[in-house]
Parts: sequence; structure tokens; C-alpha cells
Amino acid sequence: MSAELHHQLKHAIAELCAQFPDSYWRELDSRRGYPEKFVQALTIAGYLATLIPEEYGGAGLGVTEAAIILEEIHRSGGNAGACHAQMYIMGTLLRHGSTEQKRKYLPSIASGEIRLQAFAVTEPTTGSDTTRIKTLAVRKENKYLVKGQKIWISRAEHSDLMLLLARTTPLEQVKKRTEGLSILLVDLRQAVRHGLTIRPVRTMMNHATTEVFFDDVEVPAENLIGEEGQGFRYLLDGLNAERILIASECIGDGRWFIERSCRYARERVVFDRAIGQNQGVQFPLARAYANVESAALMVKHAAGLFDSHQPCGPQANMAKLLAADASWEAANAAVETHGGFGFAEEYDVERKFRETRLYQVAPISSNLILAYIAEHVLGLPRSY
Repeated sequence: MSAELHHQLKHAIAELCAQFPDSYWRELDSRRGYPEKFVQALTIAGYLATLIPEEYGGAGLGVTEAAIILEEIHRSGGNAGACHAQMYIMGTLLRHGSTEQKRKYLPSIASGEIRLQAFAVTEPTTGSDTTRIKTLAVRKENKYLVKGQKIWISRAEHSDLMLLLARTTPLEQVKKRTEGLSILLVDLRQAVRHGLTIRPVRTMMNHATTEVFFDDVEVPAENLIGEEGQGFRYLLDGLNAERILIASECIGDGRWFIERSCRYARERVVFDRAIGQNQGVQFPLARAYANVESAALMVKHAAGLFDSHQPCGPQANMAKLLAADASWEAANAAVETHGGFGFAEEYDVERKFRETRLYQVAPISSNLILAYIAEHVLGLPRSY
């Protein structure tokens, strides 16, 4: 897409988001509600089908366009966490699913008839050490029986389908830890009545996350994505898109914090002058702005590499690291600028502050990104 079309896309998203003002998000946050009307509006407009090829009813656009959409949602004061996963989770099905699976599910996902918004990977006892997950899927004739537990599985209560990473070969029986992991497509509409339990986990931000328990949940063998035992490779294949898209949300958050803070600093008068006239207010905002814009360049660069099918692991990870740090810096500057009002719900700073804090930790912590860069880019010895 041309720069003009990108501008039009950003404007269209801003117009849609204007229908969901601060009060909408504030009310949902107070009761930890799911933004159903907002997600439905995005679906109807076709934005959640951005990465789905046209032959399956989607827009057939790239990660660059998806990043523009998510950034603008956050810049408008909203939160795309309720639905962003449908963009990058779908890539696993698109790249590694069979022709039959894609024909069966992608058109319905594109139309909004069904939702694929949950990916069950993390477990309580393993955290980021993914190769040591204990959830087991045992093949029994034409089905798998799944037993285990997952944590921090966002949107499971609001999704029809869920991708599941499970061990199909026990760890002690494989040569490499990354072997023996497989990805299954679970129909939650059936599973919740047959062995699957979903428990909401209330967190400091409104993120609709859950804990999921599998007690011999049956999954048809035809729902295996790709080859059995290759799930870890498929998981890694989708992480670059995830990093880039989450980074774009951080850029949106950072720009929101700075715009709101500058407006407040111009209007707030103390000691007979606007507080924005003080360098103690100006400098933190100016530095935050510089860092957000610098991070935005890395996000754009990483997205361009991804869309041109070039290696982009380092760039995607650096985009996530820099954007998360920049949005967190902007969040702190916003609280300092607003003073006591930064903690008041009606100003929305404290809500966005809590939301953007998440990205220092998830979906990958900043320290793990640094470890990745040290080992795979700088050639230093593995540290963990």
C-alpha cells in the first residue's frame, strides 16, 4: 500500500475509534468487562481479517497495515488486547495448516462468524521455558486426549477456537527439547462441555485473561496443525509478527500519553503560568517523544522486512523492546505531568499506565529479548 493509502487507513481507524470514547473504556475497566461492541465494530469493518488472504475472504494485507490499525486503536485511547491475537494467531493456521483446514476455518474467521483469539502456550510451572511444558496430548486412533493446565490464556472466554501447544512425545523420549511439541486446533464450543474448564484471572489491567484446565479433552486428529512434533518451530515462526504488532500498540500508547500530557501542560496553570513552560515538565516529555518516534522507526523497519519475507528476528525483537520501553517512559512522564490527576480515573492516565506496563513483561519480557540479542546477534554465550 502507498503512503496515501496508509494515511487513509489510519484516518478510518480513528473515525471508528471515535465512536468508543474514553468513557466507554473507563466503564469496561471498572468492571473488567469485554469490549464486545468495539470488537464487533472492528470485525464488521473487516479490520480483524487484515492478514487473511483475499481468497479466504480477508483483506490480504501485510503486517505493516495490521500495525497501523493496532497503533491507531491505542493512540485513540482504546486497547486492542481484546482482539489483536486474531491477527497473529491466524498466521499459524495460514502458514502451516492444511488446505482443508484453511478452507474450513479462515472464511468464517474473516467474516466474524467464529473467533480465533486464544493461543494456549504458557503453563504455571514452566513460564518462558516452553520446551518443558507438561500438557500432554496422547493419540488414540482418530483423536487426541489432552490433559494439563495453561495460564495467562487471554480471551479464552470470548473465542470459539483456540490453538494449543502440547507435548505429543514426552520430553524424556526426544533427542532435542524442541522436538515432540505439536499444535492442535481446539473447538472451545465443544470442549467446554467435555473436560475443559476456563477460570478468569483478575489482573491489574482489563485483559480478559484466564487459566485453562484440560481433563482428557478430545481433539480430532484432523485438527493437528502441520506435522506432529513440529509445533515448537511453528510457534517460533509466528513470534516475529506478534512482536511487531505488540510493539505497534506500544507506539500508540506512547503517542497517546505524550499528546494528552502536552495538552494538559499547556492548559494547566500554576503560579500564574502554564506548567508546560517549565523545563522540568518539558524535558521528560521531549525525551519520551524522541524515544517513541525512534522506536516507531524500528517497528516500521521490522514490519517491512516481515512483509518482504526477509529474516527479521532481531529487528522484531528490538522493535518490541524499544517500543515497550518508550511507552513505559511516556507513561511515567504522563503521571508526573498530571500530578495527582494522573491517578484519577476520569483522566484515563492511570488506566493506560496499567495497560502499557504489561508490555515490559508480556508477551515476552524485556530481559529475554536482551538475552536473545546477546546470544543470537552479538554472538555471546547463552546465559540461560
